[in-house]
Amino acid sequence: MSTIAVRYPDFQKLGVEVLAISTDTVFSHKVWQELELSKMVEGGIPYPMLWDVGAKIGQLYGVYDEKSGINLRGRFIIDPDGVVQAVEVLNAPVGRNIDELIRQIQAFQYVREHPGEACPAGWRPGKPTLKPNPALAGKVYEVWKVEYAE
Repeated sequence: MSTIAVRYPDFQKLGVEVLAISTDTVFSHKVWQELELSKMVEGGIPYPMLWDVGAKIGQLYGVYDEKSGINLRGRFIIDPDGVVQAVEVLNAPVGRNIDELIRQIQAFQYVREHPGEACPAGWRPGKPTLKPNPALAGKVYEVWKVEYAE
């Protein structure tokens, strides 16, 4: 949550709304906001922090862990039509990769604006996309070169 808060301006530039949802009470959110997050981001988290009373949202989205009584670290990319385009769920000890989240949002926005194109793994804005068709079958390697970040 705090890394997303630090990078929130990047999400705003993409026109993305962010919501934080947890089973923690609004009182826990208030203390965390005032004692922790305000030190990382001036003013604390700049988007809504919602209390998932009874873990109903977590159960609906499949991230509620009954044994621990908390929602796992889940993130969902939901398009403007309300369709879930991507899901990532991690256990509590491992954080998420915000750069990858932003890259995925950019890719989903690109393919929404360019029907018939596909963004390969690792795609970044300005890089080539794929135009799936029968002639491309078995020849993707000729069009797309895998790039690894170091």
